[in-house]
Amino acid sequence: MRTFINVEDIGPLDKAMAEAFEIKNDRFKYQHLGKNKTLMMIFFNNSLRTRLSTQKAALNLGMNVIVLDVNAGAWKLETERGVIMDGDKSEHLLEAIPVMGCYCDMIGVRSFAGLTDREYDYAETVLQQFIKYSGKPVFAMETATVHPLQAFADLITIEEYKTVKRPKVVLTWAPHCRALPQAVPNSFAQWMRAADVDFVITHPEGYELDPKFVGHARVEYDQRKAFEGADFIYAKNWSNPGVTNAADYGKITSRDMSWTVDEEHMSWTNNGKFMHCLPVRRGLIVTDDVIESPNSIVIPEAANREISCSVVIKRMLENM
Repeated sequence: MRTFINVEDIGPLDKAMAEAFEIKNDRFKYQHLGKNKTLMMIFFNNSLRTRLSTQKAALNLGMNVIVLDVNAGAWKLETERGVIMDGDKSEHLLEAIPVMGCYCDMIGVRSFAGLTDREYDYAETVLQQFIKYSGKPVFAMETATVHPLQAFADLITIEEYKTVKRPKVVLTWAPHCRALPQAVPNSFAQWMRAADVDFVITHPEGYELDPKFVGHARVEYDQRKAFEGADFIYAKNWSNPGVTNAADYGKITSRDMSWTVDEEHMSWTNNGKFMHCLPVRRGLIVTDDVIESPNSIVIPEAANREISCSVVIKRMLENM
């Protein structure tokens, strides 16, 4: 595996899941693989869980780690070709990327959507430049459209906490005060479709995710109907994906607070577990009572980020 962006990159899910639980039982079993190898983690955006879990996974596997915050302590980088660089950006990504590749064996990239140009974001312009010009294996630490490390960790968590063979998993939109990207729901939809679960997406009309991630998944606009009998509720806000109206891309076109997940919502489920990728805005996405309840598994979910990343890095090390 030389790149990790989408669910198909991980190969058969049953093997990936077995590997995840093997690593969870012995996190240092494959420490020899990373000896004298260096991971460079490049952040164009803020991070807590991704930064900590990825660094911990790499250290568990014996790697050295370099962390670069592009917006704090590095030259400002230009990403567009054909521009006259007479502004505040001193270095072009096309020179910076091969230089970064000189100092490491593997690269993780975190670069969010700008939410102004859908074509630019969904082309994964920044990530693709790293893949093309770095000369190194590259994995996504959340990009303009996907967050596969999170979705993989989500699947591990569902496997750990499910009480039936084929659980009902619901991805629900919830209101937010800021326009957020679609990366987490995109990847969650993609991974749940590949898994053996009964998957349902619920959101206000007009918030349809890109069909390439949703596929033939069931979409239910009535949130109560979607929640009925659910074993897992995955709450997440996303801004308008611009699928039905391109002019709405990246905008907040609904602030309907009735979508906030509270105790009444959870009462519609089959004693469902509550999930969220974090950070979460309490009172908007979810109420205190729900996120603090015994059925909230957001902390174990976050902990599994170390495991999902360990599997990805291990696979890349094995292919070097």
